[in-house]
Amino acid sequence: MLPEELAQKINDETKPPLIMGILNVTPDSFYDGGRYSRLDRAVARVEQMIEEGADIIDVGGESSRPGSDPVTLEEEVRRVVPVIEELRKRFSDLAISVDTYKAAVAERALEIGVSMINDISAGRFDGRMYEVMVRYKPVAVLMHMKGTPKDMQKNPVYEDVVSEVYAFLEERKNALVDLGFPKDRVVVDYGIGFGKRLEDNLALIANTHVFSEIAPVLVGPSRKSFIGMVLDLPPEERLEGTLAAVSIAVYNGARILRVHDVKESKRAALLAWEIANVGRKVFKV
Repeated sequence: MLPEELAQKINDETKPPLIMGILNVTPDSFYDGGRYSRLDRAVARVEQMIEEGADIIDVGGESSRPGSDPVTLEEEVRRVVPVIEELRKRFSDLAISVDTYKAAVAERALEIGVSMINDISAGRFDGRMYEVMVRYKPVAVLMHMKGTPKDMQKNPVYEDVVSEVYAFLEERKNALVDLGFPKDRVVVDYGIGFGKRLEDNLALIANTHVFSEIAPVLVGPSRKSFIGMVLDLPPEERLEGTLAAVSIAVYNGARILRVHDVKESKRAALLAWEIANVGRKVFKV
């Protein structure tokens, strides 16, 4: 799928939000690390997610879980490029995203047909990232994170998390657009679990609609630790909590949900969207 086609789908608020299926080709991701590091398993998993209704597949070659160490450029390329090449060959119309903050990885992925760059640093970790985005003009996801994955959960503090994250994302979007990037291809992500306390995560989800003023919003709550904190459950038992977070985010305007559980999340998102968009029109208060 071409970036302009994907951007049009994301921006079409008359249609339900899009589901982004997570494909971690890493050995150490917090929930599914190691499951899809082999090419055949990765492709089989993508086939399953497409059947379950995924609109976008997000391929990641470096874990960003709290405390994780970075991998080399060469290793990340080795992990993601063969998978993207195989997916592009098998699924010609599939919208593929690459989850990376390295400009060289993004550039290589764009050359072989991805439509979206999902950058957890919003262009801060690699000075060439915005240059690459402007040259290729993919859909660009800009995410907020305090610190780095290695240290982001070491006592993060905010006075007003919503206004502080809003200001950051607005600044990063404007910086990219000022370089000549199409503003209708920018997506923002307030970064659930990335340098956030429990109360910060809850406040951001509850205020998703605020961030829609900047750009369409991607929300990634899938099986994250804030759910475990509230429900006292390990990652493998956080599906119901994920669906609750997905539903509230969609009700508040999220346009993309980044999830492990595609089928369940798509169903929850569709109902939440219908309530928000049809229910509100039936009875105007």
